[in-house]
Amino acid sequence: MPFEDVIKDVGDSIAQEKSKRARLQDLDLIVVDNSIRESTVGQLRGHTLENKWKIYNEVKKCGFKLIVVAAFSHMTRVDDTFIREIVAKGEDVNNLFAFTEVIEEVNDGIPDTKTTPVGLSKMQEVGLINPIIEIDLAIDSINWDVFTVQDMCQLLVQRFNWSRKKLSPNAKIMVNLRDFPDAMVYQMERLFTVVDFLASLPASERPFGIMFEEPTGKYLPEEVGAWTAGVRKIMDSRGWSGNLLAHVHKKWALGEMTQLECLVNGANGIWASVCEEGAALGHACSTVTLMNLVRMGNTKVQQRYKCTMLRDAASNVTKITTGMPPHPKQVIYGDRALDLAFDFGSIAGGTVGETDFDLAEFFGEEAPIRISTLSSARMIHERLLNLFGEDPQFTMEMALTMKETMLTDLTGNRKEEYMSASGIALLFDRSGGKLTAKMADVIEKAEVKSAHAQNLIEEVRKIWNEWDIQEDKQIDGLLKFQSFYNGFMAPYFGCFKCRDTLKALKAIDMDNDGYIDWNEFLVYLKWAMRQYPSIKDVDELLSGCLP
Repeated sequence: MPFEDVIKDVGDSIAQEKSKRARLQDLDLIVVDNSIRESTVGQLRGHTLENKWKIYNEVKKCGFKLIVVAAFSHMTRVDDTFIREIVAKGEDVNNLFAFTEVIEEVNDGIPDTKTTPVGLSKMQEVGLINPIIEIDLAIDSINWDVFTVQDMCQLLVQRFNWSRKKLSPNAKIMVNLRDFPDAMVYQMERLFTVVDFLASLPASERPFGIMFEEPTGKYLPEEVGAWTAGVRKIMDSRGWSGNLLAHVHKKWALGEMTQLECLVNGANGIWASVCEEGAALGHACSTVTLMNLVRMGNTKVQQRYKCTMLRDAASNVTKITTGMPPHPKQVIYGDRALDLAFDFGSIAGGTVGETDFDLAEFFGEEAPIRISTLSSARMIHERLLNLFGEDPQFTMEMALTMKETMLTDLTGNRKEEYMSASGIALLFDRSGGKLTAKMADVIEKAEVKSAHAQNLIEEVRKIWNEWDIQEDKQIDGLLKFQSFYNGFMAPYFGCFKCRDTLKALKAIDMDNDGYIDWNEFLVYLKWAMRQYPSIKDVDELLSGCLP
């Protein structure tokens, strides 16, 4: 095949992709923040009243105006008290939303259309005015031959009228197509009928917008994008430029791209938490989506929202929700998201070139230099200066020697980290340097000699001894793989016989004798305390040290 034809085909394809980028660059994105609700779904620990207020304040710092604050049920939840406090403190409820079902219950295939859903009733009770009415269009519990799609449309109008009469004439009503993928796959005509009905209503009677979600995380971005385009096409055909907001859950690492594909294909907004915590493996959060638009040159989102606050807010909401910081390699707001790993640009973790977006500069932070065997001598030299200040010993020649020591470590089967202050200081010492007073102080604090590290390791040893005694009624410093898994690995590895679990066990079993020796495990504990000197408790230590 002639290259000219291939070049033309590639050029045509790139032109089409550039049109997508152009839309994202110009999109005035609407964000309905769902941090208070989304981040608690599926968590082992729910949100306290204090948690909700902290998250609410973090969200407001980012400039988000439209905020989901509650999902009500027949039981009294923290949401009930939280909303009463919001109203009592005089917070503006005009842009606050709460979820409600469209149907209270279904009996013998027929929905109860007479009973007002508890969500709407509680909104009236506490003073909220903007409902998100959730509907399912592919469920089998409804007999659609008897209760038709036209009946569902009329029921929606009934809920709209009730909301505008009982809550507020200016209620911002949203309709959430909750089972969007199932409806698109199995009942596309039914879903399009509902969308067409909503779009055909008089402007004053239409909802504020349509929400939809992809809760499975299994469909390709292009598939969800095509569905989105279909919904928008029907809205456009009726002259309705209303809000169309996407929400995407994670499962197969397609979340962010699926969400962007929805925006390319007609969605003009998202409803999401500021961090990715949520049901199952989380969801495509607003921070990552917004920052993708920012890096593409979108200035509208920077005018609408305080995007420089996103990194801190996402990190803080993660901590409030889980009690832990985000994973270090979490994009945008993880500890390592700003690291420089290479001494050249145009590569992830590299220095910033002319065509690269400087994430650290955007957030007003200095990018840490990550030290590895791929680091240049210049990077090692700069890391020494950044951590310990000026010193006559900190020369380029010393940096080159340190790099040689790193390579010698690897060829000698010695695996060390050199990124932490203590790690690079020890590398400097082993490369012929004389420790400075500041270096010595760092090593003294970061090594296991520190009381905090000793206490944590002693707590781990107590757990170890309990399992050791259970095995053979004595403490011999050895644990069988099964005991070690039950005692230390089960919270982090799904099953004992899984390949990843066995691989990790073999990595810890350095002498390959089929047992885990305490001293073998101790190596990983010490490494973790050096690698993550801010470790606070045993759970965090175990999470950080297991391979």
